[in-house]
Amino acid sequence: MLVKQLFRKTGSTLFLTVLLSVMFSDDLLAQEVRPNKQQLEWADAEIGAIFHLDVINYVPEYNWRKWGTHPPASVFNPSKLNTDQWVLAAKASGATYAVLVAKHCSGFSLWPTKAHDYSVKSSPWKNGNGDVVKDFIASCKKYGVKPGIYASAAANGYYYVDNPGKVVASSPYTQAAYNKMVETQLTELWTNYGKLFEIWFDGGVMPRSQGGPDIVPLLKKLQSDAIVFQGPVQANNLIRWIGNEEGVAPYPNWSRADSTTSATGTIKVDDMSGNPNGPIWCPGEADFPLRRGWQGGWFWKEGQKMRSLEDLLRNYDMTVGRNSNMLIGIVVDTSGLVPQEDFARLKEFGEAVKSRYSKPLAKVSSKQELQSLSLGKEMTIKTIIIEEDISNGEHIREYILEAKVNNQWVKIAEGSSVGHKRIQSFDPISVKDTRLRITKASGKVSFTYSLL
Repeated sequence: MLVKQLFRKTGSTLFLTVLLSVMFSDDLLAQEVRPNKQQLEWADAEIGAIFHLDVINYVPEYNWRKWGTHPPASVFNPSKLNTDQWVLAAKASGATYAVLVAKHCSGFSLWPTKAHDYSVKSSPWKNGNGDVVKDFIASCKKYGVKPGIYASAAANGYYYVDNPGKVVASSPYTQAAYNKMVETQLTELWTNYGKLFEIWFDGGVMPRSQGGPDIVPLLKKLQSDAIVFQGPVQANNLIRWIGNEEGVAPYPNWSRADSTTSATGTIKVDDMSGNPNGPIWCPGEADFPLRRGWQGGWFWKEGQKMRSLEDLLRNYDMTVGRNSNMLIGIVVDTSGLVPQEDFARLKEFGEAVKSRYSKPLAKVSSKQELQSLSLGKEMTIKTIIIEEDISNGEHIREYILEAKVNNQWVKIAEGSSVGHKRIQSFDPISVKDTRLRITKASGKVSFTYSLL
Protein backbone atom coordinates (compact mmCIF):
# COMPACT_ATOMS: atom_id res chain seq x y z
CA MET A 1 0.00 0.00 0.00
CA LEU A 2 1.99 2.74 1.47
CA VAL A 3 4.75 5.06 0.37
CA LYS A 4 6.41 5.08 3.78
CA GLN A 5 10.02 5.14 2.70
CA LEU A 6 10.64 8.16 4.84
CA PHE A 7 13.91 9.91 5.46
CA ARG A 8 15.77 11.49 8.36
CA LYS A 9 15.34 14.75 10.26
CA THR A 10 16.83 17.89 8.81
CA GLY A 11 18.45 20.63 10.82
CA SER A 12 15.48 22.93 10.18
CA THR A 13 13.05 20.39 11.63
CA LEU A 14 15.21 19.98 14.72
CA PHE A 15 15.42 23.76 15.10
CA LEU A 16 11.62 24.02 14.87
CA THR A 17 11.18 21.45 17.64
CA VAL A 18 13.74 23.17 19.90
CA LEU A 19 12.22 26.58 19.24
CA LEU A 20 8.74 25.37 20.12
CA SER A 21 10.06 23.75 23.29
CA VAL A 22 11.60 27.05 24.36
CA MET A 23 8.53 29.08 23.52
CA PHE A 24 6.06 26.98 25.51
CA SER A 25 6.36 25.81 29.10
CA ASP A 26 4.74 22.53 30.15
CA ASP A 27 2.12 24.39 32.19
CA LEU A 28 1.11 26.58 29.28
CA LEU A 29 1.02 23.64 26.90
CA ALA A 30 -1.18 21.68 29.29
CA GLN A 31 -3.70 24.52 29.12
CA GLU A 32 -3.48 25.37 25.44
CA VAL A 33 -2.82 22.14 23.50
CA ARG A 34 -6.16 20.54 22.87
CA PRO A 35 -8.09 19.10 19.94
CA ASN A 36 -10.27 21.26 17.75
CA LYS A 37 -13.83 20.34 16.77
CA GLN A 38 -12.73 18.26 13.79
CA GLN A 39 -10.16 16.30 15.80
CA LEU A 40 -12.74 15.57 18.49
CA GLU A 41 -15.15 14.26 15.85
CA TRP A 42 -12.37 12.15 14.35
CA ALA A 43 -11.47 10.62 17.73
CA ASP A 44 -15.11 9.69 18.32
CA ALA A 45 -15.20 7.98 14.92
CA GLU A 46 -12.71 5.34 16.20
CA ILE A 47 -12.90 2.92 13.24
CA GLY A 48 -12.35 3.73 9.57
CA ALA A 49 -11.79 1.79 6.36
CA ILE A 50 -9.54 2.38 3.35
CA PHE A 51 -10.18 0.89 -0.10
CA HIS A 52 -7.64 0.00 -2.82
CA LEU A 53 -8.33 -0.73 -6.49
CA ASP A 54 -5.77 -0.03 -9.22
CA VAL A 55 -4.34 -1.29 -12.51
CA ILE A 56 -1.98 -3.52 -10.50
CA ASN A 57 -4.98 -5.72 -9.69
CA TYR A 58 -5.19 -6.56 -13.40
CA VAL A 59 -1.43 -6.70 -14.06
CA PRO A 60 0.00 -8.05 -10.77
CA GLU A 61 3.57 -8.26 -12.10
CA TYR A 62 3.67 -4.48 -12.62
CA ASN A 63 6.35 -2.63 -10.67
CA TRP A 64 5.69 1.11 -10.65
CA ARG A 65 9.40 1.89 -10.20
CA LYS A 66 10.18 0.33 -13.57
CA TRP A 67 9.61 3.65 -15.25
CA GLY A 68 7.66 3.66 -18.49
CA THR A 69 6.20 0.16 -18.00
CA HIS A 70 2.85 1.22 -16.55
CA PRO A 71 -0.05 -0.89 -17.87
CA PRO A 72 -2.42 0.75 -20.35
CA ALA A 73 -5.62 2.20 -18.96
CA SER A 74 -7.50 -0.37 -21.04
CA VAL A 75 -6.74 -3.11 -18.46
CA PHE A 76 -9.02 -1.44 -15.92
CA ASN A 77 -12.51 -2.91 -16.28
CA PRO A 78 -14.29 -3.78 -12.99
CA SER A 79 -17.53 -4.87 -14.66
CA LYS A 80 -19.47 -5.37 -11.40
CA LEU A 81 -18.12 -2.37 -9.50
CA ASN A 82 -20.52 -1.40 -6.71
CA THR A 83 -19.39 1.22 -4.21
CA ASP A 84 -22.59 0.73 -2.20
CA GLN A 85 -21.35 -2.78 -1.44
CA TRP A 86 -17.94 -1.43 -0.42
CA VAL A 87 -19.40 1.07 2.02
CA LEU A 88 -21.80 -1.48 3.48
CA ALA A 89 -18.82 -3.78 4.10
CA ALA A 90 -17.04 -0.97 5.94
CA LYS A 91 -20.15 -0.11 7.92
CA ALA A 92 -20.61 -3.75 8.92
CA SER A 93 -17.19 -3.63 10.60
CA GLY A 94 -18.23 -0.64 12.70
CA ALA A 95 -16.38 1.88 10.51
CA THR A 96 -17.89 5.35 10.61
CA TYR A 97 -15.59 6.83 7.95
CA ALA A 98 -14.03 5.48 4.77
CA VAL A 99 -11.09 6.57 2.61
CA LEU A 100 -10.77 5.84 -1.11
CA VAL A 101 -7.32 5.53 -2.66
CA ALA A 102 -8.11 7.70 -5.67
CA LYS A 103 -4.57 7.39 -7.11
CA HIS A 104 -1.90 5.02 -5.91
CA CYS A 105 1.72 4.61 -7.01
CA SER A 106 0.91 3.68 -10.61
CA GLY A 107 -0.48 7.15 -11.26
CA PHE A 108 -3.72 5.72 -12.68
CA SER A 109 -6.58 7.93 -11.50
CA LEU A 110 -10.01 6.60 -10.50
CA TRP A 111 -11.75 9.77 -11.64
CA PRO A 112 -11.76 11.44 -15.10
CA THR A 113 -9.06 13.92 -14.29
CA LYS A 114 -8.32 16.75 -16.69
CA ALA A 115 -4.64 16.61 -15.75
CA HIS A 116 -3.80 13.71 -18.10
CA ASP A 117 -5.35 10.74 -19.93
CA TYR A 118 -4.13 7.94 -17.63
CA SER A 119 -7.45 7.50 -15.85
CA VAL A 120 -10.85 5.83 -15.95
CA LYS A 121 -11.82 8.02 -18.91
CA SER A 122 -9.40 6.01 -21.06
CA SER A 123 -10.64 2.62 -19.80
CA PRO A 124 -13.44 0.37 -21.10
CA TRP A 125 -15.23 0.59 -17.76
CA LYS A 126 -18.55 2.36 -18.44
CA ASN A 127 -17.14 3.17 -21.88
CA GLY A 128 -14.82 5.74 -20.33
CA ASN A 129 -17.69 7.63 -18.70
CA GLY A 130 -17.26 6.33 -15.16
CA ASP A 131 -16.04 8.04 -12.01
CA VAL A 132 -15.19 5.80 -9.05
CA VAL A 133 -14.62 8.77 -6.74
CA LYS A 134 -18.07 10.19 -7.51
CA ASP A 135 -19.72 6.80 -6.93
CA PHE A 136 -17.81 6.27 -3.69
CA ILE A 137 -18.69 9.67 -2.23
CA ALA A 138 -22.35 9.12 -3.15
CA SER A 139 -22.35 5.73 -1.41
CA CYS A 140 -20.79 7.20 1.73
CA LYS A 141 -23.50 9.87 1.87
CA LYS A 142 -26.20 7.28 1.18
CA TYR A 143 -25.20 5.13 4.16
CA GLY A 144 -24.10 7.82 6.59
CA VAL A 145 -20.35 7.10 6.42
CA LYS A 146 -17.96 10.05 6.44
CA PRO A 147 -15.93 10.14 3.16
CA GLY A 148 -12.19 10.57 2.76
CA ILE A 149 -9.70 10.53 -0.10
CA TYR A 150 -6.13 9.25 -0.26
CA ALA A 151 -4.35 11.95 -2.21
CA SER A 152 -0.68 11.04 -2.19
CA ALA A 153 1.74 13.24 -4.12
CA ALA A 154 4.83 11.28 -3.13
CA ALA A 155 4.93 8.62 -5.89
CA ASN A 156 3.66 8.28 -9.45
CA GLY A 157 4.83 5.63 -11.91
CA TYR A 158 3.17 7.34 -14.86
CA TYR A 159 5.14 10.54 -14.24
CA TYR A 160 8.37 8.76 -13.16
CA VAL A 161 8.11 10.15 -9.64
CA ASP A 162 9.67 8.55 -6.57
CA ASN A 163 9.52 9.42 -2.86
CA PRO A 164 9.06 12.04 -1.59
CA GLY A 165 7.61 13.44 -4.83
CA LYS A 166 10.69 13.98 -7.02
CA VAL A 167 10.70 13.42 -10.77
CA VAL A 168 13.57 11.05 -11.65
CA ALA A 169 16.20 12.01 -14.22
CA SER A 170 14.84 9.66 -16.92
CA SER A 171 11.34 11.14 -16.82
CA PRO A 172 9.91 12.87 -19.89
CA TYR A 173 8.27 15.30 -17.45
CA THR A 174 9.81 18.17 -15.52
CA GLN A 175 9.31 18.74 -11.81
CA ALA A 176 7.32 21.86 -12.63
CA ALA A 177 5.00 19.86 -14.91
CA TYR A 178 4.49 17.23 -12.22
CA ASN A 179 3.81 19.86 -9.55
CA LYS A 180 1.21 21.51 -11.78
CA MET A 181 -0.43 18.13 -12.39
CA VAL A 182 -0.60 17.42 -8.64
CA GLU A 183 -2.11 20.82 -7.93
CA THR A 184 -4.67 20.28 -10.71
CA GLN A 185 -5.67 16.86 -9.40
CA LEU A 186 -5.94 17.94 -5.78
CA THR A 187 -8.04 20.92 -6.83
CA GLU A 188 -10.37 18.52 -8.65
CA LEU A 189 -10.62 16.09 -5.74
CA TRP A 190 -11.10 18.82 -3.16
CA THR A 191 -13.60 20.84 -5.23
CA ASN A 192 -15.80 18.46 -7.18
CA TYR A 193 -16.84 15.93 -4.52
CA GLY A 194 -17.96 17.96 -1.55
CA LYS A 195 -16.67 18.16 1.99
CA LEU A 196 -14.18 15.47 2.97
CA PHE A 197 -13.76 14.05 6.45
CA GLU A 198 -10.15 12.91 6.00
CA ILE A 199 -7.36 13.47 3.48
CA TRP A 200 -4.50 10.99 3.29
CA PHE A 201 -1.01 12.17 2.24
CA ASP A 202 0.75 8.81 2.12
CA GLY A 203 4.49 9.46 2.39
CA GLY A 204 4.00 13.07 3.41
CA VAL A 205 4.27 16.17 1.26
CA MET A 206 7.49 17.50 -0.24
CA PRO A 207 7.37 21.20 0.69
CA ARG A 208 7.39 24.02 -1.80
CA SER A 209 10.75 25.18 -0.46
CA GLN A 210 12.28 21.87 -1.57
CA GLY A 211 10.70 21.93 -5.01
CA GLY A 212 7.35 20.33 -4.25
CA PRO A 213 3.84 21.41 -5.28
CA ASP A 214 2.10 24.32 -3.56
CA ILE A 215 -0.40 22.24 -1.59
CA VAL A 216 -0.92 24.12 1.67
CA PRO A 217 -2.88 27.07 0.23
CA LEU A 218 -5.15 24.68 -1.68
CA LEU A 219 -5.78 22.63 1.43
CA LYS A 220 -6.66 25.64 3.53
CA LYS A 221 -8.86 27.12 0.81
CA LEU A 222 -10.72 24.02 -0.37
CA GLN A 223 -10.81 21.53 2.53
CA SER A 224 -9.89 23.45 5.67
CA ASP A 225 -12.03 21.22 7.91
CA ALA A 226 -10.64 17.87 6.72
CA ILE A 227 -8.53 15.74 9.01
CA VAL A 228 -5.06 15.51 7.46
CA PHE A 229 -2.95 12.34 7.73
CA GLN A 230 0.80 12.88 7.31
CA GLY A 231 0.20 16.37 6.02
CA PRO A 232 2.29 19.52 6.37
CA VAL A 233 2.52 21.00 9.85
CA GLN A 234 0.69 24.10 8.59
CA ALA A 235 -2.51 22.07 8.18
CA ASN A 236 -5.34 22.69 10.62
CA ASN A 237 -6.35 19.21 11.73
CA LEU A 238 -3.35 16.93 11.90
CA ILE A 239 -3.07 13.23 12.67
CA ARG A 240 0.04 11.07 12.45
CA TRP A 241 1.08 7.54 11.48
CA ILE A 242 1.68 5.14 14.39
CA GLY A 243 4.75 3.56 12.77
CA ASN A 244 3.64 0.21 11.34
CA GLU A 245 1.00 -1.40 9.13
CA GLU A 246 0.01 -4.10 11.61
CA GLY A 247 -2.69 -2.27 13.55
CA VAL A 248 -0.60 -2.07 16.73
CA ALA A 249 -0.26 1.36 18.31
CA PRO A 250 2.63 1.88 20.73
CA TYR A 251 1.99 2.26 24.43
CA PRO A 252 2.02 4.82 25.85
CA ASN A 253 0.41 6.63 22.95
CA TRP A 254 -0.14 10.36 23.47
CA SER A 255 -2.32 12.60 21.35
CA ARG A 256 0.18 15.42 21.57
CA ALA A 257 3.40 15.39 19.59
CA ASP A 258 6.46 17.45 18.73
CA SER A 259 5.47 17.39 15.07
CA THR A 260 3.27 15.44 12.67
CA THR A 261 5.45 12.83 10.96
CA SER A 262 7.79 15.81 10.80
CA ALA A 263 7.50 19.49 10.03
CA THR A 264 6.97 18.51 6.37
CA GLY A 265 5.18 15.21 6.88
CA THR A 266 7.97 13.32 5.10
CA ILE A 267 10.53 12.62 7.81
CA LYS A 268 10.10 9.71 10.17
CA VAL A 269 9.96 10.48 13.87
CA ASP A 270 11.91 7.95 15.92
CA ASP A 271 9.49 7.89 18.84
CA MET A 272 6.01 7.05 17.56
CA SER A 273 4.42 7.36 21.02
CA GLY A 274 3.97 11.12 20.76
CA ASN A 275 4.90 13.45 23.60
CA PRO A 276 2.59 14.32 26.53
CA ASN A 277 4.18 17.79 26.55
CA GLY A 278 4.26 18.19 22.76
CA PRO A 279 3.36 21.57 21.23
CA ILE A 280 0.71 20.28 18.79
CA TRP A 281 -2.35 18.04 18.96
CA CYS A 282 -1.60 15.27 16.48
CA PRO A 283 -3.07 11.86 17.47
CA GLY A 284 -2.16 8.60 15.76
CA GLU A 285 -4.04 6.56 13.19
CA ALA A 286 -3.23 2.83 12.94
CA ASP A 287 -3.66 1.45 9.43
CA PHE A 288 -3.52 -2.25 8.58
CA PRO A 289 -4.91 -4.55 5.84
CA LEU A 290 -7.59 -7.16 6.47
CA ARG A 291 -5.64 -9.53 4.25
CA ARG A 292 -1.98 -10.55 4.31
CA GLY A 293 0.50 -11.31 1.56
CA TRP A 294 0.93 -9.82 -1.90
CA GLN A 295 1.42 -6.04 -1.95
CA GLY A 296 1.28 -6.12 1.84
CA GLY A 297 -2.32 -7.26 1.70
CA TRP A 298 -3.60 -3.89 0.54
CA PHE A 299 -4.58 -5.02 -2.98
CA TRP A 300 -6.65 -8.06 -3.90
CA LYS A 301 -5.09 -11.21 -5.28
CA GLU A 302 -6.39 -14.75 -5.28
CA GLY A 303 -5.03 -16.88 -2.43
CA GLN A 304 -4.30 -14.24 0.19
CA LYS A 305 -4.86 -15.13 3.82
CA MET A 306 -7.28 -13.11 5.92
CA ARG A 307 -6.85 -12.00 9.51
CA SER A 308 -8.86 -14.02 11.99
CA LEU A 309 -11.58 -12.55 14.16
CA GLU A 310 -9.23 -12.90 17.13
CA ASP A 311 -6.58 -10.90 15.26
CA LEU A 312 -9.06 -8.11 14.56
CA LEU A 313 -10.28 -7.95 18.14
CA ARG A 314 -6.69 -7.80 19.37
CA ASN A 315 -6.01 -5.00 16.90
CA TYR A 316 -9.05 -3.12 18.19
CA ASP A 317 -7.70 -3.30 21.74
CA MET A 318 -4.24 -2.22 20.55
CA THR A 319 -5.48 0.72 18.47
CA VAL A 320 -8.77 2.15 19.71
CA GLY A 321 -7.85 0.80 23.15
CA ARG A 322 -4.53 2.68 22.96
CA ASN A 323 -5.84 6.12 22.04
CA SER A 324 -5.58 5.63 18.29
CA ASN A 325 -8.08 5.27 15.47
CA MET A 326 -8.20 1.94 13.66
CA LEU A 327 -8.09 2.07 9.83
CA ILE A 328 -8.87 -1.26 8.16
CA GLY A 329 -7.62 -1.89 4.62
CA ILE A 330 -10.36 -3.54 2.56
CA VAL A 331 -9.55 -5.03 -0.85
CA VAL A 332 -11.67 -4.74 -3.96
CA ASP A 333 -11.34 -7.60 -6.47
CA THR A 334 -11.03 -7.32 -10.24
CA SER A 335 -14.80 -7.49 -10.67
CA GLY A 336 -15.14 -4.36 -8.54
CA LEU A 337 -16.54 -5.96 -5.38
CA VAL A 338 -15.36 -6.62 -1.85
CA PRO A 339 -15.08 -10.44 -1.73
CA GLN A 340 -17.92 -12.07 0.18
CA GLU A 341 -15.58 -13.76 2.65
CA ASP A 342 -14.08 -10.37 3.51
CA PHE A 343 -17.53 -8.86 3.95
CA ALA A 344 -18.46 -11.73 6.28
CA ARG A 345 -15.31 -11.30 8.41
CA LEU A 346 -15.86 -7.55 8.71
CA LYS A 347 -19.47 -8.11 9.80
CA GLU A 348 -18.33 -10.74 12.29
CA PHE A 349 -15.83 -8.30 13.74
CA GLY A 350 -18.33 -5.44 14.02
CA GLU A 351 -20.81 -7.65 15.84
CA ALA A 352 -18.10 -9.01 18.17
CA VAL A 353 -16.99 -5.51 19.22
CA LYS A 354 -20.58 -4.58 20.07
CA SER A 355 -21.10 -7.80 21.98
CA ARG A 356 -17.86 -7.48 23.94
CA TYR A 357 -17.95 -3.78 24.86
CA SER A 358 -21.50 -2.41 24.68
CA LYS A 359 -22.73 -3.71 28.06
CA PRO A 360 -20.27 -3.01 30.87
CA LEU A 361 -20.90 -4.45 34.33
CA ALA A 362 -20.62 -0.98 35.87
CA LYS A 363 -19.72 2.54 34.76
CA VAL A 364 -19.10 5.90 36.38
CA SER A 365 -18.08 9.42 35.33
CA SER A 366 -15.83 11.52 37.49
CA LYS A 367 -13.80 14.71 37.83
CA GLN A 368 -11.97 13.43 40.89
CA GLU A 369 -8.52 11.94 41.04
CA LEU A 370 -9.88 9.13 43.24
CA GLN A 371 -13.11 7.52 42.04
CA SER A 372 -14.78 4.42 43.50
CA LEU A 373 -17.01 2.08 41.53
CA SER A 374 -19.00 -0.70 43.20
CA LEU A 375 -20.41 -3.65 41.29
CA GLY A 376 -23.07 -4.19 43.96
CA LYS A 377 -22.06 -7.82 44.42
CA GLU A 378 -19.09 -10.08 43.81
CA MET A 379 -18.48 -10.30 40.06
CA THR A 380 -15.58 -11.37 37.85
CA ILE A 381 -13.90 -8.54 35.96
CA LYS A 382 -11.04 -8.67 33.47
CA THR A 383 -11.10 -5.36 31.59
CA ILE A 384 -11.21 -1.66 32.38
CA ILE A 385 -12.14 1.00 29.83
CA ILE A 386 -11.12 4.58 30.67
CA GLU A 387 -12.32 7.45 28.47
CA GLU A 388 -10.89 10.89 29.15
CA ASP A 389 -12.79 14.03 28.21
CA ILE A 390 -10.13 15.33 25.84
CA SER A 391 -12.00 18.49 24.84
CA ASN A 392 -9.82 20.42 27.30
CA GLY A 393 -6.69 18.44 26.56
CA GLU A 394 -4.99 15.23 27.60
CA HIS A 395 -4.34 15.41 31.34
CA ILE A 396 -4.18 11.89 32.78
CA ARG A 397 -0.53 10.87 32.92
CA GLU A 398 -0.60 7.85 35.27
CA TYR A 399 -3.35 5.77 36.86
CA ILE A 400 -3.86 2.71 39.07
CA LEU A 401 -6.94 0.47 39.27
CA GLU A 402 -7.45 -1.17 42.65
CA ALA A 403 -9.88 -3.76 43.97
CA LYS A 404 -10.81 -4.51 47.57
CA VAL A 405 -9.71 -8.03 48.41
CA ASN A 406 -10.06 -9.29 52.00
CA ASN A 407 -10.70 -5.69 53.09
CA GLN A 408 -7.42 -4.57 51.54
CA TRP A 409 -7.00 -2.43 48.40
CA VAL A 410 -4.97 -4.41 45.87
CA LYS A 411 -3.53 -3.06 42.61
CA ILE A 412 -4.86 -5.00 39.61
CA ALA A 413 -3.87 -2.70 36.74
CA GLU A 414 -1.89 0.46 36.03
CA GLY A 415 -0.95 2.58 33.06
CA SER A 416 -0.03 5.98 31.71
CA SER A 417 -1.67 7.45 28.59
CA VAL A 418 -5.46 7.35 28.34
CA GLY A 419 -6.60 10.01 25.88
CA HIS A 420 -9.81 9.28 24.02
CA LYS A 421 -9.94 5.65 25.13
CA ARG A 422 -7.84 3.16 27.03
CA ILE A 423 -8.82 -0.53 27.06
CA GLN A 424 -6.76 -2.62 29.44
CA SER A 425 -7.24 -6.28 30.27
CA PHE A 426 -5.82 -8.16 33.24
CA ASP A 427 -6.13 -11.54 34.95
CA PRO A 428 -9.78 -12.20 35.84
CA ILE A 429 -10.58 -11.36 39.43
CA SER A 430 -13.76 -11.65 41.48
CA VAL A 431 -14.50 -8.38 43.29
CA LYS A 432 -17.29 -6.12 44.48
CA ASP A 433 -15.59 -2.77 45.04
CA THR A 434 -13.00 -1.01 42.86
CA ARG A 435 -11.43 2.40 42.65
CA LEU A 436 -9.42 4.27 40.04
CA ARG A 437 -6.64 6.53 41.26
CA ILE A 438 -5.18 9.15 38.96
CA THR A 439 -1.69 9.31 40.41
CA LYS A 440 -0.29 11.89 38.01
CA ALA A 441 -2.07 14.57 35.99
CA SER A 442 -1.18 17.75 34.13
CA GLY A 443 -4.47 19.51 34.87
CA LYS A 444 -8.03 18.95 36.02
CA VAL A 445 -9.18 15.47 35.07
CA SER A 446 -12.54 14.45 33.63
CA PHE A 447 -13.13 10.84 32.66
CA THR A 448 -15.43 7.85 32.57
CA TYR A 449 -14.41 4.37 33.57
CA SER A 450 -16.24 1.10 33.15
CA LEU A 451 -15.59 -2.51 34.06
CA LEU A 452 -16.17 -5.65 32.04
